[in-house]
Amino acid sequence: MAAMAVGAEDAEKLQLLEGLTKDVDSVQERVLAEILARNAGTEYLRSRGGPTDRATFRAKVPVVSYDDLKPYIQRIANGDTSPVLSASPVTDFFTSSGTSAGEPKLIPNIEDEGRRRQLIVGLLTAVINSHFPGADKGKGLYFMFVKPETRTPGGLTAWPALTSVYKSEIFRPALEHHYTSPRAACFMGINLRPLCDPSEVSYTLMPNLAYFEFLPVDKEATGEADARQLVDLGRVEAGRVYEVVVTTYTGLNRYRVGDVLRVSGFHNAAPQFQFVRRQNVLLSVETDKTDEAELQRAVERAAELLRLHGASVAEYTSRACTERIPGHYVVYWELLTAGGAAEVDRETLDGCCLEMEEALNAVYRRSRAVDGSIGPLEIRVVRPGTFEELMDDAVSNGASINQYKAPRCVTLPAIIELLDSRVVSIHFSPTPPHWTPARRYD
Repeated sequence: MAAMAVGAEDAEKLQLLEGLTKDVDSVQERVLAEILARNAGTEYLRSRGGPTDRATFRAKVPVVSYDDLKPYIQRIANGDTSPVLSASPVTDFFTSSGTSAGEPKLIPNIEDEGRRRQLIVGLLTAVINSHFPGADKGKGLYFMFVKPETRTPGGLTAWPALTSVYKSEIFRPALEHHYTSPRAACFMGINLRPLCDPSEVSYTLMPNLAYFEFLPVDKEATGEADARQLVDLGRVEAGRVYEVVVTTYTGLNRYRVGDVLRVSGFHNAAPQFQFVRRQNVLLSVETDKTDEAELQRAVERAAELLRLHGASVAEYTSRACTERIPGHYVVYWELLTAGGAAEVDRETLDGCCLEMEEALNAVYRRSRAVDGSIGPLEIRVVRPGTFEELMDDAVSNGASINQYKAPRCVTLPAIIELLDSRVVSIHFSPTPPHWTPARRYD
């Protein structure tokens, strides 16, 4: 890691970072042993045979999703103080993006996690100072975005991870020493090259923060994940794509985070990852996550407005537009009109935008209606034959014409350019969608 001269305190932290990344497997084995020893008496691990080492953990503990853990988490949220998932008392919940029902996920937090967050802050500070001499001196202007917190029925605070950090007691002293936070709520890794081009950013996973396993995406079954396919942190391969599975001190065991990452290289023995996408997610601007099934339902609901005009949606695709702030969803429609039917008017198509938004999940609608972090949904009507051109382009590049299926989300600049060059009209949602603050934790 190329860096400039730093002070003694930062040098010590950088030395710690080098040590952690040189012997990843032994650090990971120690972390898992600590987690299992701490949480051996919890209801969750006792019901799975009480694993005490890596071998029994692999054999007895299944890979799970949030829905699998939700009954346990709900009990804690409702006031159950017994050691359900963690032997340490749950102090609050981090709210993550929505479930399939549009409800926020609740991720348990414990007091001891604050120490690990302080460690990552210290390492980040040292990395920044090593690349930007004097960054720890003088004054700086920071824009910190926080969101409202809520209470569970049991009285515990539920808030986004970064909001909890910004409002914590340790935050203000840390800010005086050039506080820098990770980009994600999981606090998994650090960008060791802060001066690199944004398109080349990779995160080096810190092996002491949690126990990490990886599910090869190209081998993933359509049903439950097979634990035998999981790969340890120290055994991932460069260039391969994986979904992250974590075991945390807070009591999440073999939990599928949903992030799909590509191994871009290594720092010492520690893998470096680039974020690829969310698993099963087509569109995401902020904390929202919209999958193909939800997008299909939204299009179908909006298309009902076209029927009165003798029109329908022949094909569609979408993308998340983040060229400006706030970002927003762009949906490309190719319309099919019955013979002699009049052209669909602008007011109807604007209404289609709003109908689509009304059909999306609560996280999206809150971001639109309350937070203002997502802009109005946009429909771009393309001229007839556009999606046939997309198919021709795909086939000319090697796709099978028998297996071709119009993509429901596009990211390639050339495809976006083709679609935008065929646009005949543009429409935006005239008002924010409906949203109510009711939250269900039980």
